[in-house]
Amino acid sequence: MDNIGLNLLAQAALGSGASVLGSALGVLKGGTILSGCPASVLAVCPIGAKAAVAVLGGAMTVAAVPPVLSAVGFTGTGIAASSLAAKMMSLSAIANGGGVASGSLVATLQSVGAAGLSMSSKFLLGSAGSALVTSVMSI
Repeated sequence: MDNIGLNLLAQAALGSGASVLGSALGVLKGGTILSGCPASVLAVCPIGAKAAVAVLGGAMTVAAVPPVLSAVGFTGTGIAASSLAAKMMSLSAIANGGGVASGSLVATLQSVGAAGLSMSSKFLLGSAGSALVTSVMSI
């Protein structure tokens, strides 16, 4: 009975994860190996399941950065008024004598919020997300 529940949970997690990531990242489609693979196959091949979890963890990390930055106040049109980003900018400006220093955390986050992540940033974040998910899941 536990095996059936695990398979259903894995199917639900991988099916919805693949479609959400596919629409968010434009890399996973309904016919890809990951989304078309039944959970029973992943259960038989634990290395494949571990790899799928690691890939999804990295992809979800990269996909989560822009909406999180926007929610904090680092938007494409600038720092949103009365947001956490505005408070961070204010503290940074006060600490630096009236201006935000180039290369500071606030400047970097605003750059990412306005222009998006560079390819090297996506790679680093994806790698960190994969490592974090695999360590949390103990795989």
